[in-house]
Amino acid sequence: MNRNAEWLEPDGQGGFASGTVGLVRTRRYHALLLTAFQPPTRRMRLVSGVEAWAGSLPLSANRYAPGVTYPNGQPVSFDAEPWPRWRFEQDGVWVEHELFVAPGTGLTVLRWRGNAGALTVRPLLAVRDYHGLRHEGPIDLAPTAIGPNVSWRPDGIAIGALSNGTYQHGPQWFRRVLYETEQARGMDCEEDVASPGTFTFDLDAGDAVLLFRQGDSLSGDAGVLATQLAEAERTRRAVPDRLTRAAAAYVASRPPGSTILAGFPWFTDWGRDTFISMRGLLIGTGQMRAAASMLHNWAGLIDGGMVPNRFPDQGGPPEYNTVDAALWFCVAVHDVIEAGAGDETLRRAVEAVIDGTIAGTRYGIGVDTDGLVRAGVPGQQLTWMDAKYGDTVVTPRHGKPIEIQALWINALRIAGAWTDRYAAMERQATASLAQFSDPATGALVDVIRPDGTQDRSIRPNQIFAVGGLPFQVVHGARAAAVVDLVEARLLTPLGLRTLDPADPAYCGRYVGDVVARDSAYHQGTVWPWLMGAYVQAALRVRGDGARAGLRAQCLAPLLAHAETVGLGHVCEVADGDAPHTPGGCPAQAWSLGELIRIRQWLEA
Repeated sequence: MNRNAEWLEPDGQGGFASGTVGLVRTRRYHALLLTAFQPPTRRMRLVSGVEAWAGSLPLSANRYAPGVTYPNGQPVSFDAEPWPRWRFEQDGVWVEHELFVAPGTGLTVLRWRGNAGALTVRPLLAVRDYHGLRHEGPIDLAPTAIGPNVSWRPDGIAIGALSNGTYQHGPQWFRRVLYETEQARGMDCEEDVASPGTFTFDLDAGDAVLLFRQGDSLSGDAGVLATQLAEAERTRRAVPDRLTRAAAAYVASRPPGSTILAGFPWFTDWGRDTFISMRGLLIGTGQMRAAASMLHNWAGLIDGGMVPNRFPDQGGPPEYNTVDAALWFCVAVHDVIEAGAGDETLRRAVEAVIDGTIAGTRYGIGVDTDGLVRAGVPGQQLTWMDAKYGDTVVTPRHGKPIEIQALWINALRIAGAWTDRYAAMERQATASLAQFSDPATGALVDVIRPDGTQDRSIRPNQIFAVGGLPFQVVHGARAAAVVDLVEARLLTPLGLRTLDPADPAYCGRYVGDVVARDSAYHQGTVWPWLMGAYVQAALRVRGDGARAGLRAQCLAPLLAHAETVGLGHVCEVADGDAPHTPGGCPAQAWSLGELIRIRQWLEA
């Protein structure tokens, strides 16, 4: 039992419940009720957790500064299927606790069963923006209803609870709750949480049930409602494949349609991530219509050949500040068309991206005289390597990045399936790739700078010239050299490093405060999503005979990670240095999406 592994229960609206197998909340984002007030954004953390006791047996664990744990519940077992479940035992007394979120209802359901007799549960509230922290101060905890259905309105935000127990009002503050993962990330890490009172239950009389939601008090019989919701959830989750079930976690409402959340717990929907992720999460799981519908929504946001990079958490206009999101949109459209779900609207959208790029658009993005795409202005980070702190852009990559050219040529070839307007430019761009040849390695350089010089940093971006995209744009000895170089310098069991360890700028560990982590983000840190491009490139260059080796080298470690650390999910990043400790978001959409695609290629 990996006590640091994190479980996730999304609500389909952008909200979620999450925590650790070992019960301690180590992140400011861990909560039992975290709700998106403007799906999938404006997230608020409402119910932090609970303190629970069955007689003298602790069923929860809360950490306080400077490092004290109280209570210190010690589950003897944990099972993530079909939802998080813990078992506690002590001197012949046993209790099982489970919880799940029922998507579409806004409800978090908690249940306990056992032979322990009396059970006491105290909810802990922390009404705040999910990125923030709260400290002791004025708060209204007076119940607006008391009985099986109880509700409170701290800060004017309604929180409803329904139980088959008895509520006793008794407000109390719990001070200096410590979030150790935030502490390790150099972030503010202490918080005060408030409790309005306690619920008591008699386990000898049957299961104890407690439901939370954002809103006023619930009605009905808590036990009956929990049973109905559990039966419905068992049916919904009765998909044999764990990765396919996990894929559904990232699809959330964004009226008038749906979107893909880039990762849990802190990302919302990003354009680039959406188009890369849907290739595995939706198309790879047979959800063609859902993918096409989502692309239609994004097509309506094309402006000057660009699609949004991200939507601000607190609303406001979308941000158009990426050179590759629109090109990844074209790739996703190709995959949908190939699956038979495309239409004229999506084809016209691809042409709008190409025409806007040719005409020239924001941030110096446009087509140069050699048919390749140039991009970049001071102070902006436009590729997926987008780390920035203050005014410092860590990997600016201004000029002509190699993966942008691979994406551009792919977009031109994709449109070539229905029009010949771009045929000459596609041929010119493909021929112009010769300038990326690296005589030192036989592979490709990372960027042609604005002054025409080569940035020969050994990075994973060159792999997209061979794999990861519908069309391979570099062939023969050069393609083989790319795969060999990436394997030798960048490949790890969890993905590809973002920089050669021999490079003086290499950072082998993704640790420390914000500046330290941003400085390492694309300077050696491993990204699992890149493994998909590597595996496809290796298959294209080395043929089917490479399958067995790739299964052992690439697929097996990622599947093991998803089973033992990710609990069905795959992390955002990992250390470049062994043992490649996971970091960043514990559940990242494109990491899981690419794992689904890798498995399809290697287990077919």
